[in-house]
Amino acid sequence: MSHSPLRKDKNCLNCGHTVEERYCPHCGQENTESRKTFHHLFIHFFEDLTHYENAFWRTIKNLLFKPASLTKEYLSGKRLSYLAPVRLYIFISFVTFFLITVLPNTDYNLINVKRNTTSKTDKGKTITKSENIKDLNELLDDEKLKKEIRDSIKAGLDEAKTHKGQNFNELFNFGYKSVHELDSIQKFGKEEDRLSDFEYWVVKKGIQVKKNNTNEELVEKFKESFVHNFSKTLFIYMPIFAFFLWLFHGKKRWYYFDHGIFTLHYFSFLLLVILLVFLFSKFLSLFGSSAICDTLKGGFDFIAFAWMFYYFFPAHHRFYGETRLISFIKSVFLFFINMFLIVVLLMIFAIYTFINIH
Repeated sequence: MSHSPLRKDKNCLNCGHTVEERYCPHCGQENTESRKTFHHLFIHFFEDLTHYENAFWRTIKNLLFKPASLTKEYLSGKRLSYLAPVRLYIFISFVTFFLITVLPNTDYNLINVKRNTTSKTDKGKTITKSENIKDLNELLDDEKLKKEIRDSIKAGLDEAKTHKGQNFNELFNFGYKSVHELDSIQKFGKEEDRLSDFEYWVVKKGIQVKKNNTNEELVEKFKESFVHNFSKTLFIYMPIFAFFLWLFHGKKRWYYFDHGIFTLHYFSFLLLVILLVFLFSKFLSLFGSSAICDTLKGGFDFIAFAWMFYYFFPAHHRFYGETRLISFIKSVFLFFINMFLIVVLLMIFAIYTFINIH
């Protein structure tokens, strides 16, 4: 509550209604002096900030560790203590996809960021890397041994490049060298060799995209476009998710609005876990690649995704208040129906993403 002095006038400055106490019964505005000192402004800012932070962290804690509690609290009327469902989803969605887009893909190593490439001998002479290599070559007087080492390194690099190129080429290989070859087969080829109109359009688009981009550019553009539009896909699917909840539960007891609030909180939870996994992975990458970091990352990923998978079942049971058996059966059906539809939607979205690559 603000400690600003009350106005002597009882008319609300916002709506004009009579204010008997501190707050207007019509619009809720506090009937305090509008002109305030810097001290009051600072105190007001601090109170608002503290209230928001408390509501934010309380919301995040309940969202992560208390399935369906936020939805039950919101629908019971306790709304000022937590962030609103729509605001919560928009905030988490924005932060998640913004950080995934902005943070670089390159891994940094704080332990070995820059090592001094020079060393000193006992006499104080500075030795560079090139001199170290020269000394190494002098030690390796056996020309045959040096040749075997060089050939082994070269063969390993060539094999890695070959496998990488084969993987990319197999991924985007349509069996045609050019659009001209494709058109010739469509016009003059045998009936069994011709493609349907849809297949022809997809293959032609694929050949054009592959021609205008290297394999690495193609993968990067696809990833960038997919991440950019994935949030839109989730937002589009949420009403469908809520619709299936509406189908599986009593129409007299539950409104579609109730299922919508449950959906907003559930999708916010999924995005929040994805964000935490991403941030934890980026944090560990600062320390380089090691067995400890890999173990920590693997353990955290396993716990996070296991919790994502399990979360829906207790959330569904606690929110709708059905028996455990009925709730479990409905949860299983809902889970697989939505998983199937999400996979189909992602496939459609992947095709759309591929089509829009230039």
